[in-house]
Amino acid sequence: MSTDTNSHPVNVLIAGGGVAALEAMMALRALAGDRVQITLLAPEREFRYRPMAVAEPFTIAHARHVDLTAIAADFGAELVRGSLAAVEAADQRVVTRAGERIGYDALVIACGTQLRAAFDGATTIDDRSLGGTLRGLVQDVEDGYTREIAFVAPAQAFWPLPLYELALLTAHRAYDMNIDVDISIVSPESAPLALFGSGISNELSRLLRGVGITFHGSSFAQFAHGELTLKPSGLHLRPSRVVALPLLEGTQVTGVPTDPHGFIAVTELGEVRGLDGVYAAGDVTSYPIKHGGIAAQQADVVAATIAARTGVAIEPQPLRPMIRGVLLTGGTTRFLEAELIDSGGFISTVSDVCPWDPPAKIVARHLGPYLARGDRHALHA
Repeated sequence: MSTDTNSHPVNVLIAGGGVAALEAMMALRALAGDRVQITLLAPEREFRYRPMAVAEPFTIAHARHVDLTAIAADFGAELVRGSLAAVEAADQRVVTRAGERIGYDALVIACGTQLRAAFDGATTIDDRSLGGTLRGLVQDVEDGYTREIAFVAPAQAFWPLPLYELALLTAHRAYDMNIDVDISIVSPESAPLALFGSGISNELSRLLRGVGITFHGSSFAQFAHGELTLKPSGLHLRPSRVVALPLLEGTQVTGVPTDPHGFIAVTELGEVRGLDGVYAAGDVTSYPIKHGGIAAQQADVVAATIAARTGVAIEPQPLRPMIRGVLLTGGTTRFLEAELIDSGGFISTVSDVCPWDPPAKIVARHLGPYLARGDRHALHA
C-alpha cells in the first residue's frame, strides 16, 4: 500500500456495515484525518444494534437501528450499497455481487458471517429476527402450554452468552407467571462460559442454580424425532421445545484465502495473509470468539495499522482482547469483564455496577460513544 499522501489521500474501502466496519471507519477518521478517503461498501441501509435482541421476545427492550448514510456522512465517508463478492488484489479492486468494480489502496473486509441451523426441527437463535422467532415460545410459557425447554449450543459455539440470557429470561418470566417450566442447557463447555475464567463461570453457574436451570456440560447434542441425545453420556432428553445457537460460517469472497469454515486468517495486526494492503476485522476472521467488543478491538488494530502506513506517527499494537459483556438475567443485570493473561486463559470479574462508560452491551472505543449520544436523528427502536 502506498504511503505517499502528499498528492492525494489513501483510498480506504471498508466492506461491511456492522460493528467492525463502523468502528474501523470511525477509528481511521480519528487517527488519519484527511490522510484517508473512506468508502463504506454495505449491503443494508441500516446498522442494526443487535445485542439487545435477546430481550425482544420478552418485550423488555428492542434492537435499535441507525441509518448508515447518516453515520457515513458524520465521518466524511461515502456509502455505496452493495455486497463484496471478490477481491482482485493484483489490480487493487473489488467486485460486488452486482458486478461493480471499486478500486482501493487499502481494503478492510468486515462483512460478518452467515448463519445456518445447527439442528433440524429446533428453533434457531438468530439475532436478526429474535422478536418474531421466540415471541411465540414465550407466550406458550406464559400460557402454560410449554413445560420443558432445552437451550442447546452446538459444537461450534463462538459466543454462547445469548443462550444463557434466553434461558435465564425465560426462567424468570415463568416464575413471574407462577408457571413451572423445566429448563435445561446443553453445551460442549465443561462449565457455563468456562472459557472466560472462573469469575464469570462461577457466577453464571450460581445464577442458573438459583432459578432451577439444569446445566449439561461437556455434552454434544444430536437431535432427531423430538429427542436430544447427549454424547458421550448417552443421556436422552425429550423437551417440548429445543432452542439452539446457529452454526456460523464466514462470508465467501473470491480471491481471499479462508479456512474450511470460510473464516479469514489474519496477522496480529489484522493483515490478511498473502494479500498486500488487505485487512480483515470482526466475525469474518478466524479469531475463535465472535463478539461485538472483540470485533471493535480488531477494527481499532486495523485502523492503527493503516494510519501508520499513511504516515501517522503511531505504533500499531497487536490485539490483546478484553471481553466486556452485559448479562441480562431477568433480575439484576450483571456486567462481565474477562482479560487475556500471558498463560493464554482469561481472568474474569462480575459486577452489578457497570465498570465502563458508556454502559453499553458492545464496548467500542469510537462506536460506543457515538451510539450513546442521544441526539442521533437517525436512531430509532
